Amino acid sequence: MSESATIVDLRSDTVTRPTPAMRRAIAEAEVGDDVLGDDPTGIELERRVAALAGREAALFVPSGTMGNQLAIRCQIEPGDEVLLEAESHIFFYEQGGVAANSGGLAHVVKGTRGALDPACIEAALRGEDDHNARLALVCAENTHNRAGGAVVPLESLRLLAAAARAHGLSVHLDGARLWNASVASGVPIRDWAAEADTVMMCFSKGLGAPVGSILVGDAALIRRARRARKRWGGGMRQVGILAAACLHALDHHVDRLADDHRRAHALARGFERVAGVSVIAPETNIVFVVLDDPSIAPDAVLRSLASSGVRMSQYGPRRLRAITHLDVDDAGVARAVVAFEEACRAAARGSRVDAPQGPC
Repeated sequence: MSESATIVDLRSDTVTRPTPAMRRAIAEAEVGDDVLGDDPTGIELERRVAALAGREAALFVPSGTMGNQLAIRCQIEPGDEVLLEAESHIFFYEQGGVAANSGGLAHVVKGTRGALDPACIEAALRGEDDHNARLALVCAENTHNRAGGAVVPLESLRLLAAAARAHGLSVHLDGARLWNASVASGVPIRDWAAEADTVMMCFSKGLGAPVGSILVGDAALIRRARRARKRWGGGMRQVGILAAACLHALDHHVDRLADDHRRAHALARGFERVAGVSVIAPETNIVFVVLDDPSIAPDAVLRSLASSGVRMSQYGPRRLRAITHLDVDDAGVARAVVAFEEACRAAARGSRVDAPQGPC
């Protein structure tokens, strides 16, 4: 048995390995040259996702970050403002790409469980004064990573989009885990996509493909994005090898996201039983655990978990994250709960042993 098969890796849903069936799909993929526009499997993936989202066109990209950044680049001019939730992936984890790639200015606003209040748009507008940057684009995220995989309700997105359009602003939806939001809420992808000018979705997270995301929108915008993708080095050749994995994921790995959500709830219930910690109730596949007891050091917990073959990640000074996915089964969840309880106990004991002693 390989080492990867004995480890319960909860660091992210990006750590999955292709299933045997997905590997067969990759091996048998019909390919061409995507930059020359004739890779049949890549074309089929783009056609299918565009139809699924109810949009005119789609563009396969290597990563969700590239998809988000292309959407921004195609909807703002240098010096424009982009309204972002303060803990959004675009602001937190994309290396200042709004400025570096598009010459834009990030205008960040704190949301509630990842959702932006439509009133923040009115507050961000500063008229036509030539001294001011022009607000051009509003970005939403669903599910929201740093809000614990929260599903931003469709009605919330509708209100935000309506407020944006009332002022002539474009809307981009970072839907890296929109598949999770759709399965958890029962709302089809098409309904979410109808509220945004562009939507990015990942195949390499919950759907378990090794590489790839996709950007959807109207045909003219996607044509501009395709040109910018080439400039940024994202034009690929026999992309059908990757697209085949994504098509397989669409056919076989969407409905099963409900299993990941169920297992995340089971993880949360197990973690809640551990003294000295609190758990943010998951809505999808992300579980945040807060180490309330100051004697439980996060680094000590992570080291102890690793020694038991369980991996989690730190997400703040005293917050840990666990994400369920295709490669974590019920036995893995049970094992992680036991390892976490033992790790917290050991960390607390170690803290007491190491505490400075008072005078005799």
